[in-house]
Amino acid sequence: MKNEEKIFSILISTKNRCNDLILTLRKLEYLLIRNDVECIIYDDGSNDGTFNYIQNNYPTILLKRNEVSKGYLYCRNKMLSQTKAMYAISLDDDAHFLTNNPLEPIQNYFESNPHCGLIAFRIFWGRTEPLNTVSFEFPQRVQSFVGCAHVWRMKAWHNIPNYPEWFVFYGEEDFGAFQLFKQNLGVHYFPEILVNHRVDLKSRKNNSDYYIRLRSSLRSGWFLCFLFYPKRIIPRKMVYSIWKQLQLKVFKGDVKVLQVLCLALFDLFFAIPKIIQNSNRLTENEFNSYEKLPAARIYWQPKDNVISSDFFK
Repeated sequence: MKNEEKIFSILISTKNRCNDLILTLRKLEYLLIRNDVECIIYDDGSNDGTFNYIQNNYPTILLKRNEVSKGYLYCRNKMLSQTKAMYAISLDDDAHFLTNNPLEPIQNYFESNPHCGLIAFRIFWGRTEPLNTVSFEFPQRVQSFVGCAHVWRMKAWHNIPNYPEWFVFYGEEDFGAFQLFKQNLGVHYFPEILVNHRVDLKSRKNNSDYYIRLRSSLRSGWFLCFLFYPKRIIPRKMVYSIWKQLQLKVFKGDVKVLQVLCLALFDLFFAIPKIIQNSNRLTENEFNSYEKLPAARIYWQPKDNVISSDFFK
């Protein structure tokens, strides 16, 4: 079957996580042999042998490489622009499906919901797979999605701008969700499809890049606020966002967060020209409708314990 006839494309961006990627591909092997599936891997400047391993062991995978890292948003945009498939599944290199044979349910859901532009999966965050995978949740439209595991209807993707590479890290999911909303298309949470994101959340705060991630998270949230929120809402959201960082972190002794706040504000200032150029602001009515949607379903835990998260709430 020719590339343009593929129904599904599995897209993975990776950098220096060869062992994680190997495990993910082993979990995906039964899907990769299907005639209606292609897999594109973008190696973003790895120096741990990732490119050679994939080239030697998975010759059918469409393998791309940056000699020098250009960032995962660059890689995602490239892969999404190159695939000819109807549906593009984005997976992190440390994530795999726990649901057997997930592709037919995905296709059936898209066909039954023509105004769904993107499907967000149910995600379990943990190094090991959960013993209980049962969920009693129902599909529903939500505000946004998680980057590590979702699937685009490519017709919808081609109707919105590419992910903003100037965000660098974080925020692209909400950017895409807002753009879909402006097109009267929705993000739908589809709990039938369960993914294991092999990340230990409790250890993240102890990682050396914690404050880098925090800075990126703050500035991307502010970028989104200035790009999409009605102007009268922006001051209140900004004050609330900064106050919560002071209240929950700085006033409790994490003084370094004050420096992170200042750096993120500088980032916001220097991004003003890009914000003006790319603004796609919601009307008051659109904003009110958006606010009524449930927040993105980010963390799932067994026994139907679902934790929602939203940047400003």
